[in-house]
Amino acid sequence: MSIGIALMGLLVGFLVGMTGVGGAALLTPVLILIGVNPSIAVGTDLVYNSITKLFGVVQHWRQKTVNVQMVKYLAMGSIPSAVIAIAALHFFEASYHNQEQIIRHALGYVLVFVSIAIIIKTFMEKRLRPNRWQTKLLSEKKGLTILIGCVFGFIVGLTSLGSGSLFAVAMIYLYKMKTSEMVGTDISHAFLLVTVAGMLHIGYGNVNYMLVGNLLMGSIPGVLIGSTISAKVPTRPLRAVVAVLIFVSGLKLI
Repeated sequence: MSIGIALMGLLVGFLVGMTGVGGAALLTPVLILIGVNPSIAVGTDLVYNSITKLFGVVQHWRQKTVNVQMVKYLAMGSIPSAVIAIAALHFFEASYHNQEQIIRHALGYVLVFVSIAIIIKTFMEKRLRPNRWQTKLLSEKKGLTILIGCVFGFIVGLTSLGSGSLFAVAMIYLYKMKTSEMVGTDISHAFLLVTVAGMLHIGYGNVNYMLVGNLLMGSIPGVLIGSTISAKVPTRPLRAVVAVLIFVSGLKLI
């Protein structure tokens, strides 16, 4: 079991390193489909995501490719919203014992949206720029940025998905940023969001630490290998294939 999970982490890490596609969208449905309890899969994935994103945050902070003001606005909406989502799940489990069904179906629908978001990011990025929203200052879009954080933060709290892909599409369309700054801002905000959500899931006992360790054993070398190869191989077709796999996984969970 440990070797199998580590190999799965290696594959997911490799695909993330190669394509930049969020690991949660690949990992969470696979964990559920192999028999891991949905709430454990979500909580474990959030903790695993927090650890892996920490390395990215440190690197981008050193490179000064983090828009701190945008991270602040997004977090103002996303973190309270994620807390509400996780508390709501706990309430429904205590009252109606249907937490697992809610998570499973929510995961299915969000995976479909995430797969579409990946396709948009891969093939439509240049067409989405420029537009009138990008000409506005960040201060003029404060309310909108907080609202985006609220909506997507709730989704992340509920399913562990979207901390990268959904926010990235919103950034592409609404904000004028360099690619490096967009990635750094996205990872930094995602780190804050999944860390808080992961801590709440830890409090509710929804984390399998052995599973986290096994996944990290495989995924860290996988990300390094995939990132190295990505500079030499065209990744757009592979992103499209990954998006289709995520779409199919979503349909299986609905």
